[in-house]
Amino acid sequence: MLTLLFFLPLNAQNTSFNRQLDSIYFYRKLADKSSNTKEGINYAKYAIKLSKETKLDSTILNSKRLLATLYIRERNVDSLFNLNHENLKLATKLHDSLAIANITNVLGWYHEQKAQIDSSYYYYYSTYKIFKALNEVEREAESLFFMANIQFSQRDYIGCEQNAVASIRLLQTLPITDKSLDYLWALHNLIAIASDELGLYDKAIEYHEKALTYSNQLENNFIYTLYSNSNIALIYKELKQYSKALVIYEELFQNKEILLKEPNNYALILGDYAYIKHLSKNYKIDDISRMFSEAYKLSDSLNDLYSIMSVSLNTSEFYKDIEYKDSALFFANRAYNLGKETNTNDVILQALMLKSNIEDPTKSKLYLNEYVHLSDSLQNKERAIRNKFARIEFETDQIVERSKQIAKERLWLLILSIGLIFTLLLLYIIITQRNKNKELRFNQQQQETNEEIYNLMLSQQDKIDEARVAEKKRISQEMHDGILGRLFGIRLSLDSLNMSTQPEAIKSREKYLEDLKEIEQDIRKVSHELNTDFVSGSNYINIIRTLLDNQTKAYKLEYILRNDDNIDWDSVSNKTKIHYYRIIQEALQNIYKHANASEVHISFKQKNNVICLSISDNGVGFDVSKARKGIGLKNINSRVNEINGELEIKSTIDSGTELIIKAPI
Repeated sequence: MLTLLFFLPLNAQNTSFNRQLDSIYFYRKLADKSSNTKEGINYAKYAIKLSKETKLDSTILNSKRLLATLYIRERNVDSLFNLNHENLKLATKLHDSLAIANITNVLGWYHEQKAQIDSSYYYYYSTYKIFKALNEVEREAESLFFMANIQFSQRDYIGCEQNAVASIRLLQTLPITDKSLDYLWALHNLIAIASDELGLYDKAIEYHEKALTYSNQLENNFIYTLYSNSNIALIYKELKQYSKALVIYEELFQNKEILLKEPNNYALILGDYAYIKHLSKNYKIDDISRMFSEAYKLSDSLNDLYSIMSVSLNTSEFYKDIEYKDSALFFANRAYNLGKETNTNDVILQALMLKSNIEDPTKSKLYLNEYVHLSDSLQNKERAIRNKFARIEFETDQIVERSKQIAKERLWLLILSIGLIFTLLLLYIIITQRNKNKELRFNQQQQETNEEIYNLMLSQQDKIDEARVAEKKRISQEMHDGILGRLFGIRLSLDSLNMSTQPEAIKSREKYLEDLKEIEQDIRKVSHELNTDFVSGSNYINIIRTLLDNQTKAYKLEYILRNDDNIDWDSVSNKTKIHYYRIIQEALQNIYKHANASEVHISFKQKNNVICLSISDNGVGFDVSKARKGIGLKNINSRVNEINGELEIKSTIDSGTELIIKAPI
């Protein structure tokens, strides 16, 4: 029944805790499945509140990571920063490498949205290193792809290609899925456009065609095919192979209705198509002008800045070539202003070159100077960026290696500390054990010495008793054989004189005879007493009495000693008798020092093979519960333990003290 009552509260507590976890899972599920993102965020926040009540870091982290996912869906970038740094601290505390990798991946995305490129690349690289260590091949490849994208945006085309190729190699080791095909197309497309920027046109076409081999395996591959083919057409434009480019555009525009489903792309491609027609010089100017007009109006109505810039640059080139300078300058300025607004340096450079070719020589020189200055600064920036990404990777690796080194140092420090503590503990045990052994040997030697002293005392007492007995016998024999014999002779002589009839003689003789009889009786009595061993069996008590005589005389105390005649001291071990002797000696000393007593009572009693020693005084007494044990009481207690006895102390203030020691015979 008691066991049942003990477990009931524990079971109730576990049930309550499980219900709380169920509530957390319930609100997480609501948050994840909610079609209303704001409502989902509120559910996630409530799940976090419940998670904090559990005080389980893993539960809190999972709830907070769900909230971070919802912020990403809502593109609430500002709320994401602090939350993810909190999550990173929790994951680090839990040593959850997978969670750390996912969180740093989100932080990379956050800084990318904020255009904080260095921080973004740092977090993506940290993510890549963790996924690599965990052998998460797909996630490792994703991280390399994100890094390559950042490098491309910063014109580090060589670094971009290196990371893209590494990502491709990883993905090619995995089973083919729609997701892997999507990444493989994107990576090949990225290498292709990076090669295009580097002027490696054949390589660019090769990678665009490889990209198409992956997109062709996808069901809804229209956008992929559109991007790849249009990019190949633009490369043919750079190679001045306009006929090949036009073939691609003609095939694309056979499905104009499909192209119009993506109006932004349609406007962009239409502008490129019109410009290549112009460069081929095989089409009418009016038809080309209508195409440019349609492309510009569509992109402008959509307010798609990238499409507007691309169409404006192509249109400006077209009007410059046909010497419509006002129109050419309008579109060049449009592209230039949007390039400044969006910080698109490629567009700015193209627009400056166009303006320098359109404007008068004075303005043209200004535009050329601005072009050169921007171009030089971009080249310097590109070189710095290439070094910067390498430096970020190097410094990140250094941080990781330093962290590992610190962890190793801490581990060795911990091992050395434990070893030192263990050594000190071992030394302490050895020293303590040696001291205990010394103390034990000392106690044994003291006990042996005490036993020798006691045996000497007993031997001395036996010799004294033997001498006393011999002396008594000698005196008895002397009195019996000498004095009594002579007195007997005198009595006979006097008896013979008794025959005289003189009254005085008779009276005197009778008187002497009676005196002699009395002397004879007295002598017989003395002789008999001397011949009796009246101290037989009382040797130990005599030793105790001698101790009491000497000690009480020195301490000016009166004593009363009582001994139970039933105690056979010869059957009691010498060890027990020595400890009783020392206990009485110690007790008398304590009484003298502390009790201020005038009288002490010592008694020995035997009951059921147990000897009880009682030592009481009429001193000042003390409070047993509050008093500290001095060296005297500790010694007494130690001796009692040596003979497997029990010690009881009875004392009250102003009523004296009694020590009761019980030990088996």
